[in-house]
Amino acid sequence: MKQLTGLDASFLHIETGTAYGHVSSLSVYARPDDPDFDPHAVFRAQVEAKLPELEPFRRRLVEVPFGLDRPYWINDPDFDLDMHINHVAIPEVGGQEYVEDLIARLIAKPMDRSRPLWEVYVIEGLPGGDFGIFTKVHHATIDGAAGAEMLATILAPVDPELTDDWEPEEEPSQSDLLAKTAVELARSPAKALRLQVRALSELGRLTETRGFDELANQIRRGLPGPAGAVVRRFLGDERPVDQDKPPLLPSLGGPRTPFNATITGDRIFAYRSARLEHIKQLKTATGATVNDVVMAVCSGALRRYLLDHDALPDRNLIAMVPVSIRTGEETEKWSNRVSAIFADLPTTLEEPVERLASVHQSMVDAKGQFDLMPADTLTQMSDLAPPALATRAARLATRVRFADRTNPPANLVISNVPGPRSPLDLAGQAMLKHYYPISTIVDGQGLNVTVQSYVDVLDFGLVACRSLVPDVAVLADYCIEEIQLMADALGVELAVDGATAKTAAEKPAAKKRAKSKSKPKAPNSKSGPKKAAKPPAARKRATKKAATS
Repeated sequence: MKQLTGLDASFLHIETGTAYGHVSSLSVYARPDDPDFDPHAVFRAQVEAKLPELEPFRRRLVEVPFGLDRPYWINDPDFDLDMHINHVAIPEVGGQEYVEDLIARLIAKPMDRSRPLWEVYVIEGLPGGDFGIFTKVHHATIDGAAGAEMLATILAPVDPELTDDWEPEEEPSQSDLLAKTAVELARSPAKALRLQVRALSELGRLTETRGFDELANQIRRGLPGPAGAVVRRFLGDERPVDQDKPPLLPSLGGPRTPFNATITGDRIFAYRSARLEHIKQLKTATGATVNDVVMAVCSGALRRYLLDHDALPDRNLIAMVPVSIRTGEETEKWSNRVSAIFADLPTTLEEPVERLASVHQSMVDAKGQFDLMPADTLTQMSDLAPPALATRAARLATRVRFADRTNPPANLVISNVPGPRSPLDLAGQAMLKHYYPISTIVDGQGLNVTVQSYVDVLDFGLVACRSLVPDVAVLADYCIEEIQLMADALGVELAVDGATAKTAAEKPAAKKRAKSKSKPKAPNSKSGPKKAAKPPAARKRATKKAATS
């Protein structure tokens, strides 16, 4: 029996009747020429052979009575693989829109907590004769990095010498759980004090404010004699004050947009692909990073979308960007090791090059702010939140429609997850072509854009509340179009070959459903400031060189 961390449990606490804590993915495979190939049977056999390496697939939750402490994982005594792997097909007249509608319906269903928190749908009939595997796993089990590792584990060749020492566990009684809870509650005050002292010490060190650090040291030195020595040894030694840059001011929150409101339980989904080489060309031409280019592309797409709806705020949107804090030394890989930074999206700027320069500076500033506090300290703080209180708080916020009354801390989540760099295949027969990430939304953030790289492609997955962003496919198209618009502004000629034509062919004409929204409108009075901070000199030289080549 293993207890969830506070961060893992937080993804259970956020769940309400309209917000769900699972994350998903759609992997697309090329069907082999073998007419007898059965994707469902092949995938099921692969998963069954890999179960010894996939701990989350055979463990389920045990809740502590009255929500007094975080739940536990146990090896499910009633595990049945066939209850988790399903087989569906898209009609012959269907296409990508059918796939998107199917997935939107699947992600709009909460997971059954009486079973291991994962399920798979093998989908046949995808455009071009491909088949897909839709995987849904609760965020309490994995984060984005762990999800990518899970995919690689499933698709890796089966080791014939792999042994399975897994054994089911008997579900503990309520009295056993309450006894364990009593021990944990007795430890919590000491743990809370230790974390507070560490936070004060780090805040003093990073802000060059000796008062915080001295306060932490006074707590450590507080008790005289042998008792004080024990406390000091428990809390840790005093830390010297290091020199560091002054703190950055925290974000004041984002402006209101149509997707920053209370969500319903219905979802809408769109997926697209771009060439990773194109993103790298833009990165090289400007001295930015791949993530900077992705953020700038999303900024341009959001600007166009909001202009379409006469809803562009007069100040920049704010994105919450998940950040992995994995070190490679974790003893528990099937868990969450993620924090977040908050960065401005320059939606008030018209020019793509200015947006890219602004995004780059915003990300530099946001990372500096992130460094103000050790990420592991922040994640450990979540261990102190009483589960019952956290769950009730989430439900109360939904009931009173808190998201409709306040500005959001961030307008949306934009996540860029590095994926496998080498080609993968299923059982040596079906080549993996795309891996589309599918995240979650909550009240006040009714839109999520997640991007994952795979070999030489960049796959976009957009999830939204259907009532707040009913035309999310248009926004998805804008994300792809912004890549070319940025290249045109920089004078960069994007590489062209057969793969480019194929990617374009895979993208549905979402604008057929909304032709009036296919072109960006001229800036109006809501378009906000027109100037951005000048890019660094090196970037200006790189931009000039690209434009004249």
